Amino acid sequence: MTATTLVKQQAGPRAAGTARGRRGRRRARLIALLFVFPALLLLGALVVYPVLFSVGRSFFDASGSRFVGAGNYTEMFRDPATLKAIRNTAIWVVVAPALLTGLGLILAVLVEKVRWATAFKLLLFMPMAVSFLAAGIIFRLAYDEDPNKGVLNAAVVSVHDAFQGTSAYPTARGRAGLLTEDRDGSWRTTARAGQSVTLPMVGVLPGDLPKNASPAYPAAARRAAPGELRGVVYLDFTPGGGGRQGKVDPTESGLPGMTVQAVRDGRTAGSTTTAADGSFRFSGLSAGSYTVKLPQSNFAQPYQGVSWLGPALVTPAIIGAYLWIWTGFAMVLIGAGLSTLPRDALEAARMDGANEWQIFRRITVPLLAPVLTVVFVTLVINVMKVFDLVYIIAPGPVQEDATVLATQMWLVSFGGGNNQGLGSALGVLLLLLVIPAMVFNVRRFRSSQR
Repeated sequence: MTATTLVKQQAGPRAAGTARGRRGRRRARLIALLFVFPALLLLGALVVYPVLFSVGRSFFDASGSRFVGAGNYTEMFRDPATLKAIRNTAIWVVVAPALLTGLGLILAVLVEKVRWATAFKLLLFMPMAVSFLAAGIIFRLAYDEDPNKGVLNAAVVSVHDAFQGTSAYPTARGRAGLLTEDRDGSWRTTARAGQSVTLPMVGVLPGDLPKNASPAYPAAARRAAPGELRGVVYLDFTPGGGGRQGKVDPTESGLPGMTVQAVRDGRTAGSTTTAADGSFRFSGLSAGSYTVKLPQSNFAQPYQGVSWLGPALVTPAIIGAYLWIWTGFAMVLIGAGLSTLPRDALEAARMDGANEWQIFRRITVPLLAPVLTVVFVTLVINVMKVFDLVYIIAPGPVQEDATVLATQMWLVSFGGGNNQGLGSALGVLLLLLVIPAMVFNVRRFRSSQR
């Protein structure tokens, strides 16, 4: 047997094995493709096709029949509502991810020192189980301006009234023709030292009177001594009808807690508060005429709290709702990174005399930098697409003040604008803004795997 024949005999089985290996690899690729094909089909139908269609649609007018080129993009940056949406989106991108990453870092570090860490994490993560629709409804009610409905304003009003107090007679007003109203809402009459004066009020429901209010008739019968100015503030209304206007009848009630001032020559000579029967008294006054005044503070409307959903605060209010939902997410992700830190480095720092703040600032944060970056960029991508909270929480009159690119795109396309060309251009703009953050995140993941 020659050498050539021997080589051919050895090469035959080797070539056959190579051919079988190629057929096996092709079969494996085909099987893999068959398994991946449904996912690729869905990806193409739900992502690729809509993106390509939106890009093409953005070059046509509202009806889709006339090609306008870059006209929609030009109009987009001339529209004040779109510029406001871009500004609000920028606020979201700058504020929300930074606050969430910071809160998540602080909570993740603190939770490690809590005995019931798992329960605490579960409690903070629970809002993630609530849909954005439900969360929007919850915070729409929480931010309600009526203190009887909105829990935040109920708390604000309670704290305000605890320190500032509130008027017991916001609807009261003086009897016309007997008392004179000033421009600031106060009521007045004139009297001389040594006289008694009656100040009849109306506009107060008998059921709204303070519990300690008593009849004013006995107080009205008292006479003032020399150098004294005496009087009574009373509700000039007789339950069941009857009585005389401007006269204190036996069944009419005094108005306790009213502030009364005696003013002379523009200066307050005395100030007092009415008793349970509405009576008041100034003593030690010099002879002459005085203005007896009920200041406007007696009739001030009750404090209604903060207009959380007004034009000035609607965006921060919605960001607050977003923080409530996503803080647990950031805490759990950062906590997972925190659990992988080398404990020997932390213990070595403590042995060298570093305090907890120095360890946190010089060791924990630098070592967690990759995790913090991933969390921050992920949240940036998320806030660029925020729609549900803005659309649900912001009332109709301030919808434009709270709008972001996602809501503006929907409003222009389907929410009354019916201009799918301009709406598609807004969608393309949003896609272009999201792509850099997505690319950055993908590169971070690849580098971490290496």
